[in-house]
Amino acid sequence: MPILNRVADLQPDIQAWRRDIHAHPELLYDVHRTAAFVADRLREFGCDEVATGLGKTGVVGVIKGKKPAGAGDIKVIGLRADMDALPIEEATDLPYASRTPGKMHACGHDGHTAMLLGAARYLAETRNFAGDAVVIFQPAEEGGAGAAAMIRDGLMDRFGIEQVYGMHNGPGIPVGSFAIRPGPIMAATDAIDIRIEGHGGHAARPHKCIDTVMAGAQLVMALQQIVSRNVDPLESAVISMCEFHAGNARNVIPQTAELRGTVRTLTPEVRELVEKRVREVVAGVAQVTGTRIDLVYERGYPVTVNHAAQTDLAIRIAKDVAGEANVHETAPLMGAEDFSYMLEARPGAFIFCGNGDSAGLHHPAYNFNDEAIVYGTSYWIKLVENTLAE
Repeated sequence: MPILNRVADLQPDIQAWRRDIHAHPELLYDVHRTAAFVADRLREFGCDEVATGLGKTGVVGVIKGKKPAGAGDIKVIGLRADMDALPIEEATDLPYASRTPGKMHACGHDGHTAMLLGAARYLAETRNFAGDAVVIFQPAEEGGAGAAAMIRDGLMDRFGIEQVYGMHNGPGIPVGSFAIRPGPIMAATDAIDIRIEGHGGHAARPHKCIDTVMAGAQLVMALQQIVSRNVDPLESAVISMCEFHAGNARNVIPQTAELRGTVRTLTPEVRELVEKRVREVVAGVAQVTGTRIDLVYERGYPVTVNHAAQTDLAIRIAKDVAGEANVHETAPLMGAEDFSYMLEARPGAFIFCGNGDSAGLHHPAYNFNDEAIVYGTSYWIKLVENTLAE
């Protein structure tokens, strides 16, 4: 089934909402304007319940179908969009570009929010389903674990959510196409913070020093060997050390050095292995170099794992909207997504909606493609109407 005619009619409104949100980006949990905008729209649409303040600034709307679900049927599904932007200076020169210096919607959350609002409007008008559709607008996806915060505030139990679905735009995927896979689709992300302490001194007398730069360099190289020599070549893992701060003069061996990096894995087993080996490598380099090395290894978002039955349903709905030839199986991505917490709490699936040949996510020239609106919005609607069939 192609995109819905009513959604095509709503596209100008959805686009206007998206561009308004784009012009007013907000970070993490500080999404008060966006959350108020969402809540106001949901009330205008006639949602049966609009709840605010979940996970600090999250918003939830409940839309009841024309009749209750039958015995044994799925009664409630959740649809989630993220609302927060990024601390990036926008470089698009668009008429609706960010009006807030140093902040922009560089990941398309403005589009995600607008498409789910469009679906909520349609579903509140038609109610051609049995049960409850719960639309979830989440803060702090970009590093703040807003999904986990909403779950702690009772999201799943309070609204009786039985299945939950998420969507993200995909630069490089043609507009009108979707990409998805069962099982792990996005990686777990962990953070490494390392502080090395040695003995500083004159660069001409290294034998009187304990060189933190040398220790740091050894550590960076040794950590890379974990992936190449400890992880099964058929598994996936990434260790990237992206910050190395030491010294401020060319002839002084610094007393301290600091390194920061990220770890990405796709299975709990590899995640455990990598953390264990990082700790062992850090301890070994400290012993060999005579430095003191303090490691903080912080677990971040878990692996985003699509459930098999719900992925099959999502594929079927995407094919109804876009055509069979336009729904593809994607390889797992090593980026992370806090929708993973929702998929740990309830069965569901996460899908990518094509954004065309745009700049990449988190790039200052990125912009959500408004031509994708009708596809993403139609997907949400058909997902509800098929899952909660009358």
